[in-house]
Amino acid sequence: MDFYEISSSLLSISFFIYLIAVVFFGAILGKKRDERQKSKLTTIGIILTIIGFIAQVGSFIFRWMEAGHIPVSNMFEFIYFFSMCLIFAFLLIHFIYRYSIMGIVALPIAIVLIGYGSVFPTEVTPLVDSLQSNWLYIHVTTVALAQAILSISFVAGLLYLIVKVNQEVRSKETSYLELIMYFVVSVITFVILSFSFGAADYEAVFNLPENEDYTDISYTLPALIGPTDSELATTGHFYTGIEAPSFMNGPEAARKFNTLIWSLLSGLVLYGLLRLLTRKRLGAYLQNKFGKVNPDIVDDIIYRAVAIGFPLFTLGGLIFAAIWAQQAWGRFWGWDPKEVWALITWLFYAAFLHLRLTRGWHGKKSAWLAVIGFGIIMFNLIVINLVISGLHSYA
Repeated sequence: MDFYEISSSLLSISFFIYLIAVVFFGAILGKKRDERQKSKLTTIGIILTIIGFIAQVGSFIFRWMEAGHIPVSNMFEFIYFFSMCLIFAFLLIHFIYRYSIMGIVALPIAIVLIGYGSVFPTEVTPLVDSLQSNWLYIHVTTVALAQAILSISFVAGLLYLIVKVNQEVRSKETSYLELIMYFVVSVITFVILSFSFGAADYEAVFNLPENEDYTDISYTLPALIGPTDSELATTGHFYTGIEAPSFMNGPEAARKFNTLIWSLLSGLVLYGLLRLLTRKRLGAYLQNKFGKVNPDIVDDIIYRAVAIGFPLFTLGGLIFAAIWAQQAWGRFWGWDPKEVWALITWLFYAAFLHLRLTRGWHGKKSAWLAVIGFGIIMFNLIVINLVISGLHSYA
């Protein structure tokens, strides 16, 4: 067994251990359980999380040994490392606050991230020329750790909103909270769809006009949107005949856009089914389960996560990135989509801290900002990477 196989096996082990840990954390919510039972369940959940984290770190190390460089150079590897940092951040918060209920949200997010990352090519590939720099180690790892810590503020913010938003009457707050639930469900359905079609070895190949970059391109999901000026070469596969908008830069962007549409549509279907099963808004259903969350502790976690994550993001996402850009491209700043969105992310969290410290935005206001901030991070990770082409498209 080579290092790649060991790494893959350890990642699978950590994935399933996290799933089991979620079951124990979820059992804490049982209304008939006394404090002694809850303490025991918490201990088991944390021990399992630590074991899963150690397995994931081991997987990361073996992949590093196989690749010969730190494995953060493509979508699979970055998301994989990001999920590992998220687990680390959760464990750190747990041992500071001794507030294990965060695991009920943090672990499922990490699990979905691992599943989401696994739908991208997992093979170890050589570094492209622009990534062959020590700044890969410094810039990418710092950004991933910073975003993971900032994501903890989302975990806390979502918990706060689930508990504090009044579900007795329909309002803007309940509608916004349901929108968040829908997007979470959409990511889950994307992972399920990708695994399902991958297990069936689904592949639809489009022939493209010959050029120096592409001669054909493969779709792993049925084509709702096809590449511009292309023909479906694989017989018996579904295709709507609709081509990608002309503003998309290349057939790869069209394939990624097709994936995004599938995620949103399938998410809508699953969300509708969940609403039928629960017979109420998902926020209202979860509120009944999370009734004993301490809002003061959760509010403090929101702030602490941003206070730690923001300076790290400043270093990794702006300062280190600018230095590397100067070395790689001969300029500190450009208007590449990834750079622009990094700046938007930085400005948003700077505004968060300003409003929190000078305007007294605590409670719901901070929670909503934390949720919006995570949305900005996910937009950067998913939409910017999958739809909009730029200098960072290899990521």
